[in-house]
Amino acid sequence: MLLIIFCLFIAVILVQFLYYVVFFGKFSFAKPQSSTPKRVPLSVIVCAKNEEENVKNFIPLLAQQNYPDYEIVLIDDASSDETLEVFEAFEKEYSNVKLVKVENNEAFWGNKKFALTLGIKAAKNEYLLFTDADCYPQSTEWIKEMTAHFTKEKTIVLGYGAYEKIKGSFLNKIIRFETLLTATQYFSWTRLGKPYMGVGRNMAYKREEFFKVRGFMDHMKIRSGDDDLFINQAATANNTAICYSPESVTFSKPKTSFKDWFKQKRRHVATAQHYKSFDKIQLAIFYVTQLLFIILPIVLLAFQFQWIIVLSLIGFRYLFAWLSLGFAAGKLKEKDVMYWFPIIEIFLIFTQLNVMLTNSISKPVQWK
Repeated sequence: MLLIIFCLFIAVILVQFLYYVVFFGKFSFAKPQSSTPKRVPLSVIVCAKNEEENVKNFIPLLAQQNYPDYEIVLIDDASSDETLEVFEAFEKEYSNVKLVKVENNEAFWGNKKFALTLGIKAAKNEYLLFTDADCYPQSTEWIKEMTAHFTKEKTIVLGYGAYEKIKGSFLNKIIRFETLLTATQYFSWTRLGKPYMGVGRNMAYKREEFFKVRGFMDHMKIRSGDDDLFINQAATANNTAICYSPESVTFSKPKTSFKDWFKQKRRHVATAQHYKSFDKIQLAIFYVTQLLFIILPIVLLAFQFQWIIVLSLIGFRYLFAWLSLGFAAGKLKEKDVMYWFPIIEIFLIFTQLNVMLTNSISKPVQWK
């Protein structure tokens, strides 16, 4: 039995090497990006529901973008606070702001996808750039950097949505590490020709891609997934590009309590259950081998079975994983989280297990 476990452990190491070095290496070890500005007419789309304070602070930053031809489409999704009033003030202040008011609709109540659909239809430009109401761009070159990757063939651009750093918060390091790992995964698989997700905090696409797949109709009943389920359906090897230059990054305010972050993770995991079969399988293999990498050596070392080889394999795995994610962290300016890599990884693996067990018992709460 111990020999079987030992052989399984070696297989786990090989699979992990394949993921971290071969697959993730497509992004981690890639050269820095260079791009040529396209300056296509663009509509920035922001959907908000009860985000009064955030939109007060962040919408003016969108209005300061160094870009010659763009509008800002602000969607108020039937907010019960002062979000609509703030948007109306911005519409009067900025000539390139367009306001879309969404009334409560019994058939689509609380469904962000319905609100976004109205905003997409109201936008005057074919090229659309999305971010969330609690996000803000890293620089005034955000639009220029994201649109630079549009070509005749590339009509979807996936960007990086980072989280603000909170000094002295270990939860913040966990959140930012997970965001780094997720971005490394979807950037890498896009470069491999198998794009499977993006984040609504920072992504762009041509409107024709939206209508090709009938918008969100095929997953309208699933409250979450306006970003990743759409990309999972619409993105292909031919039409999707990535953008990770420092000036293209957006920042969001992270959760500050474990309870709120756990709820967020439950929604993300529940949404991933609706991905294409290949994407669900490759994500499952990655997670299962992560879990087995923690469990199997504990059993082998408890019985001192080939303990020198086992310890060597553990060290080898941490070395190549640390290097791969370390290079990715360098590209995305998240190097500080890598100092905690082994601890955070173990914590995330068992948190993921907890999330899946919890979701099997009850459904997570969706859009506000």
